Amino acid sequence: MLFTLNCRGRLFTAEEPVVMGILNATPDSFYTRSLDSTLKGLLNRAEQMLQEGARILDVGGMSSRPGAPAVPVDEELSRILPVISAIRSAFPEALISVDTYRARVAEAAVMAGAGMVNDISAGSMDPGMIPTVAGLRVPYIAMHMKGTPADMQQNPVYEDVVAEISDYFIQKTGECTAAGITDIIIDPGFGFGKTQEHNFKLLKGMHVLAALQKPVLAGVSRKSMLYRMLGTTAEAALNATTAVHMLALQQGASLLRVHDVREAVECIRLFSYYQTV
Repeated sequence: MLFTLNCRGRLFTAEEPVVMGILNATPDSFYTRSLDSTLKGLLNRAEQMLQEGARILDVGGMSSRPGAPAVPVDEELSRILPVISAIRSAFPEALISVDTYRARVAEAAVMAGAGMVNDISAGSMDPGMIPTVAGLRVPYIAMHMKGTPADMQQNPVYEDVVAEISDYFIQKTGECTAAGITDIIIDPGFGFGKTQEHNFKLLKGMHVLAALQKPVLAGVSRKSMLYRMLGTTAEAALNATTAVHMLALQQGASLLRVHDVREAVECIRLFSYYQTV
């Protein structure tokens, strides 16, 4: 078995890497084809993702692209809570993750039916987040980010990006465990306070993070680290995304957070078979 998660008493088991589908309840995603933020559109998208093999649905109500402004807490809540409730009602077996760095939003989302918290700041933007997640008894995705979405791409510097992020997660997982969080997933944060070179060095060194004995999430889907290198756009970056997904799996990724579920599931199937022969 690859990993197990306890989601408020419900056991989630993964015998091979899993796909997390991205559901953006926002009007300003960097990937324009994911911009249908109506409740009907998001529910239809959730159904499609589940049918294509997504094991987790990640619902977010605020863009975290470079330079993105924060939105008021009440607006974030008004975007995500109806979506989470609707998915929970229509697809009660689906595992829902809430993508937020705010403890108040995380708590409300879990009460509405989410079973996991995905925090791009790993608690750095809201000191109440880690104790709140511990009290909620849900798995926690802690992501590395240098700075904030507003300034993270302003000349990020590392002496050794893999070593520094590995050290960061040793400290962060210790902090989360001490607070009472049982299940921790680590996300190296591709594109969050990293240059192009940093991103690819990190990709090449993901096995170092996997050695920390926590599931590792790879979030590279259609990101600028792919399409800018190729001189294309996010809309044209599916092939590049699939190629890098395979590299991430080879480096020990346990979860792929994606816009395109079917292609990611196929990538995992091929990788899993490749490992057996």
